[in-house]
Amino acid sequence: MTDYIVPLLLFGVCAAALYKKEHPYSLLIDGASEGLKLLVTLIPTLILLMTAVTMLRASGAVEIITKFLSPVFTFFGIPPETAILVLLRPISGSAALAVGIELMAEHGVNSPVGRTVAVMLGSTETTFYTISVYFGAAGIQKTRYAIPAALVADLTGFFMAALTVRLFF
Repeated sequence: MTDYIVPLLLFGVCAAALYKKEHPYSLLIDGASEGLKLLVTLIPTLILLMTAVTMLRASGAVEIITKFLSPVFTFFGIPPETAILVLLRPISGSAALAVGIELMAEHGVNSPVGRTVAVMLGSTETTFYTISVYFGAAGIQKTRYAIPAALVADLTGFFMAALTVRLFF
């Protein structure tokens, strides 16, 4: 069934355009050109975020911060090994996923660390990436309330992940 979804979707769009007496090919070309224009506006932000994450990991700053925050994580019942995930997840989803895979490979998928990582990855968002990409694409420059609210939601997700693992696993 899934092999037919995209062709059926394209057929449906073309049929709707023909029904409205519009040219489906020109509409598809216009949509593709708008998508490329959006991509051109997003590329600098994506390059900046990827560069910043790579620099933080390569410099050892992430490991230093992780060691510094370890007592706080232990106090709240969050495995200290997940501190790097908490730091990277709001910035980069791919970096957080890579860290999550490393932690699961090292500690095991069914370990408290593995389960906490899984819940954290599923209950948090790449806040700065999302804000920079979507707000940048929409031309919104004032993120005064959006960033703190999103970070509070992320912290809630991290704490709920740890609580969920402690209660149910």
